[in-house]
Amino acid sequence: MKRLSVRRGGRLTNELDKAASDGCRARLNPKQRTRLALISQRRHVVTLLVLVACALACTKTSTPSLLPLAEDAKILAFGDSLTSGSGSSRGKDYPAQLAQMINRSVINAGIPGETSAQGVQRLPALLEKHQPDLVILIHGGNDFLRKLDTRQTRDNLITMIHMLDDAHISTVLLGVPQPALWLQSADFYGELAKQWNLPFDEDVLSEILSDRDLKSDQIHPNDHGYRVLAEAVHNLLQASGAL
Repeated sequence: MKRLSVRRGGRLTNELDKAASDGCRARLNPKQRTRLALISQRRHVVTLLVLVACALACTKTSTPSLLPLAEDAKILAFGDSLTSGSGSSRGKDYPAQLAQMINRSVINAGIPGETSAQGVQRLPALLEKHQPDLVILIHGGNDFLRKLDTRQTRDNLITMIHMLDDAHISTVLLGVPQPALWLQSADFYGELAKQWNLPFDEDVLSEILSDRDLKSDQIHPNDHGYRVLAEAVHNLLQASGAL
């Protein structure tokens, strides 16, 4: 039989591979058999790691990019009571807490009880007045509470996003949960975020309003809940490159 050689580092040569593939495994000495088994195990591990890495790469979604915000940039937080800060202490609404985190101006433009249709009417004047560099859009919750047609809510949000896009204003969107036993963001928020390529958080409001330690009442966060919301927006801005 042809002599089989072993490289340093424990890897067998092509001769050993050939011997194994030709049915010569039985002729190998115990040491060679052990080395062959180790090589086979290592190959399986490497293959498994490659497959896992590919799976993660395929499932990972990246946050859409935004233009970096200058230190003097203006950010407009637009929405209803979730933006105005109902249920929070003074200065603990999410725009105020976000402003401290990012050291930039965040204008609180939230109106309690406002529907998305009313928001459509109010937004243009705010854009004209403040000339914001970025808008954080959290709207539609009162439509759900009043059981308004969700198709109209979706259309109103599209109109708002159109306004912001036409004005070349960066936009961040957060999903608002519909009242239900298990809270989750209405589907159309994610659809709009994908369609318009917007940085988007689907879960944070659902998670806050599902945790009694983060709520002041059934539909509003408390101080801690608003901080969690501000942190989620902060993370979005960082992930998108705005900060």
